[in-house]
Amino acid sequence: MRLDEIRGKDDADLELLLEKTRRDLFDFRFKSVTGENERPHTAGEMRKTVARIMTVLAERRQGIRGEQPHVSE
Repeated sequence: MRLDEIRGKDDADLELLLEKTRRDLFDFRFKSVTGENERPHTAGEMRKTVARIMTVLAERRQGIRGEQPHVSE
Protein backbone atom coordinates (compact mmCIF):
# COMPACT_ATOMS: atom_id res chain seq x y z
CA MET A 1 0.00 0.00 0.00
CA ARG A 2 1.32 3.42 -0.93
CA LEU A 3 1.99 6.16 1.59
CA ASP A 4 -0.56 8.55 0.10
CA GLU A 5 -3.24 5.86 0.42
CA ILE A 6 -2.31 5.37 4.07
CA ARG A 7 -2.32 9.11 4.79
CA GLY A 8 -5.81 9.31 3.26
CA LYS A 9 -7.30 7.12 5.98
CA ASP A 10 -8.33 8.21 9.44
CA ASP A 11 -6.78 6.82 12.62
CA ALA A 12 -9.47 4.23 13.30
CA ASP A 13 -9.15 2.78 9.80
CA LEU A 14 -5.37 2.71 10.16
CA GLU A 15 -5.58 0.81 13.44
CA LEU A 16 -7.80 -1.81 11.80
CA LEU A 17 -5.54 -2.00 8.75
CA LEU A 18 -2.51 -2.40 11.00
CA GLU A 19 -4.10 -5.31 12.85
CA LYS A 20 -5.17 -6.97 9.60
CA THR A 21 -1.75 -6.54 7.98
CA ARG A 22 0.05 -7.90 11.04
CA ARG A 23 -2.27 -10.92 11.08
CA ASP A 24 -1.73 -11.47 7.34
CA LEU A 25 2.03 -11.29 7.87
CA PHE A 26 1.78 -13.86 10.66
CA ASP A 27 -0.27 -16.17 8.44
CA PHE A 28 2.17 -15.61 5.58
CA ARG A 29 5.14 -16.62 7.74
CA PHE A 30 3.30 -19.72 8.88
CA LYS A 31 2.58 -20.69 5.28
CA SER A 32 6.21 -20.07 4.35
CA VAL A 33 7.33 -22.67 6.85
CA THR A 34 4.95 -25.22 5.38
CA GLY A 35 6.01 -24.33 1.83
CA GLU A 36 2.65 -23.04 0.60
CA ASN A 37 3.82 -19.58 -0.53
CA GLU A 38 4.58 -18.90 -4.15
CA ARG A 39 5.43 -15.19 -3.76
CA PRO A 40 8.17 -14.78 -1.13
CA HIS A 41 8.58 -11.04 -1.77
CA THR A 42 5.13 -10.44 -0.32
CA ALA A 43 6.52 -10.63 3.23
CA GLY A 44 8.74 -7.62 2.59
CA GLU A 45 5.86 -5.64 1.17
CA MET A 46 3.72 -6.41 4.23
CA ARG A 47 6.52 -5.43 6.63
CA LYS A 48 6.93 -2.12 4.80
CA THR A 49 3.18 -1.50 4.96
CA VAL A 50 3.18 -2.13 8.71
CA ALA A 51 6.08 0.30 9.12
CA ARG A 52 4.35 2.97 7.01
CA ILE A 53 1.13 2.69 9.01
CA MET A 54 2.98 2.90 12.30
CA THR A 55 4.93 5.93 11.06
CA VAL A 56 1.78 7.81 10.02
CA LEU A 57 0.08 7.02 13.34
CA ALA A 58 3.14 8.19 15.28
CA GLU A 59 3.33 11.40 13.23
CA ARG A 60 -0.30 12.14 13.98
CA ARG A 61 0.11 11.44 17.71
CA GLN A 62 3.11 13.78 17.88
CA GLY A 63 1.38 16.45 15.82
CA ILE A 64 3.96 16.37 13.05
CA ARG A 65 1.52 15.90 10.18
CA GLY A 66 -1.75 16.78 11.88
CA GLU A 67 -4.75 14.81 13.04
CA GLN A 68 -6.76 14.92 9.84
CA PRO A 69 -6.25 12.53 6.94
CA HIS A 70 -4.39 14.03 4.02
CA VAL A 71 -6.63 14.81 1.05
CA SER A 72 -4.82 15.10 -2.26
CA GLU A 73 -6.29 17.52 -4.77
